[in-house]
Amino acid sequence: MAKPTVHDIAREAGVSLATVDRVLNGRPGVRANTIERVNDAVRSLGYVRDTYAANLARKTQYRFAFVLPDGDSQFVDTLKLALKEAMAAQLADRVFVKVVPVQVQDPHSVVRALNSLSAEHYDGVAIMAPETPQVRDAVARLKEAGLSVVALVSDLPTSGRDHFVGINNLSAGRTAGDLMGRFVGAIPGKVLIVTNSMLSRDSIERRLGFDEVMSERFDHLTILPTIESRGDPARMEAILLKAALAHPDLRGVYSMGPGNRPLIGALRRSGRIAELTVIVHELTPLTHQGLIDYEVDAVITQNVGHLVRSAMRVLRAKCDGVAIYEAQERIRIDIVLKENLPT
Repeated sequence: MAKPTVHDIAREAGVSLATVDRVLNGRPGVRANTIERVNDAVRSLGYVRDTYAANLARKTQYRFAFVLPDGDSQFVDTLKLALKEAMAAQLADRVFVKVVPVQVQDPHSVVRALNSLSAEHYDGVAIMAPETPQVRDAVARLKEAGLSVVALVSDLPTSGRDHFVGINNLSAGRTAGDLMGRFVGAIPGKVLIVTNSMLSRDSIERRLGFDEVMSERFDHLTILPTIESRGDPARMEAILLKAALAHPDLRGVYSMGPGNRPLIGALRRSGRIAELTVIVHELTPLTHQGLIDYEVDAVITQNVGHLVRSAMRVLRAKCDGVAIYEAQERIRIDIVLKENLPT
């Protein structure tokens, strides 16, 4: 059976093709009862709009900004590379993306960047930043201006964002807890947790999930307070080295976010890296080599290509007013060991 066309809609609704076009594209000048008749015909016929063809005909462009942390982060570097590849693949779909770097430790820097994004120049924004009150207010302003907003990697659930693209971070933390408990075994001791900032929703949820599993099944392990680098690698390395030397019964280290370079550096300097269970997030050149060298035991990761493609698809869907295919946008949690490293 042939797919219904705009001609079928016009015939079913008893209107002209020009009227159907105005209704489908949301243009003014059509009476409310006529709009209702056209929409009834669309539903009755099961018409599915070809948004690509419609956008091409209208010369529509999708203009998206990706607000990403600035600084030394191999994970963000892999995100940018995946974004560049996705952009090249979607040029035919008229998708254009600009990366906007921000100092995520400075909420005012993030807000200034978000406030600079106007509906005149952008249709949607993907944001990877902590959920501070200032950022929530900036997201609200973006939404009021008509832009679609996606939270990337770390959620902004109270900000009014349209969608979150990333793994279930509570489950990721529980996964890390399960791996830590299994790898350490029955020997009592302490576990150290490090991250960039506990202002980030991903770190909050990962710590919560980790603690849940520890208390449920591995209560012979004592979980130490989280160490935060606050974007300062030297601070992270110094505090970690001191902690590794101060706790002779330390059994494991869990890194919840970026900052794995100072983590590995500190553990090497302490002389204890070989005896500790080290679990980190995100497969980067550094953590890949760490697995090979037996300095990292497991990497909990997510496909960065899927992340950026999903963010772009979701933003396009929001611009087009169509439904999001939830199953396609679900980001999987992957566990990488030395034995299953991708080649």
